[in-house]
Order: sequence, then structure tokens, then C-alpha cells
Amino acid sequence: MSSPPTGEEVTERKGALLVENVVEAATACLVAMVQGNLLALTLTHWLIASRTGILAGSLAALVAVVARLRSARTVSLALGVVTGVVDYWVHPGNFGGAATEAVVTGLAAAGLSYGVARLRRSAGRLRRLPASGDAD
Repeated sequence: MSSPPTGEEVTERKGALLVENVVEAATACLVAMVQGNLLALTLTHWLIASRTGILAGSLAALVAVVARLRSARTVSLALGVVTGVVDYWVHPGNFGGAATEAVVTGLAAAGLSYGVARLRRSAGRLRRLPASGDAD
């Protein structure tokens, strides 16, 4: 049985959640703004995506901590909803209706968040497996 996390470990986990949410929201916004054409990125795109990422990631991390969200699905869902709302508020959409880009950005942030969580979980399992050459 493992011991309860120390205050330092809890703070580190919350900080990691914040950074991860900011990066995922900003990345989703950046890709959605240029509709996947990364060669079209400009400094303006980076600034808008950074603003969206910082606001959405911070709010989503706050929601996750206050609501004590633990499941990758619920954290991803919270990030997706918050990112969509913040994206709609921060800048006008570049395609579709008024909210189309914001919805796409929110879905992309949620998908990215869930994918990263699943990869991290799989990597953790792989680290616990014995090496193939080890003998008992």
C-alpha cells in the first residue's frame, strides 16, 4: 500500500496539470485557427493561441482541482468545454459559423488531453513490466 502524497507532491501534480492543460488548449487553438495548415502560422496566431491556452488551461486546472476531478475523461471534458468557451470569447472564428471554430478547438483540446492521459497511463504500465532478459 502506498503512503498518502506529501504536500510537495500534491503541489507538483497540480502544477503539472496546469502546464499540461495550458499546452493542450493552446495547441488545439493554434491548429484550429490555421485549419491544420501549420505553414500558415504567424506571430498573431501564436499570441492568440497563447492567450486562449493560458486562460482555458488555468480555468480548467482550477475546475479540476476544486471539483477534485480524477478521471482522465472528466478532466478532458472540463478542458474541452472551458477551451471552447474561452476560444469563442478571445477571438472570432475563422471558419464556419460564429462558434464553429470554438467548438472544433474545444473538441480538439479534449481529444488531445484524453490521448495524452492514455499514453501516460500506458507508459506507466510499460515501466512496471520486467525487462525481457530478466530471470526470476
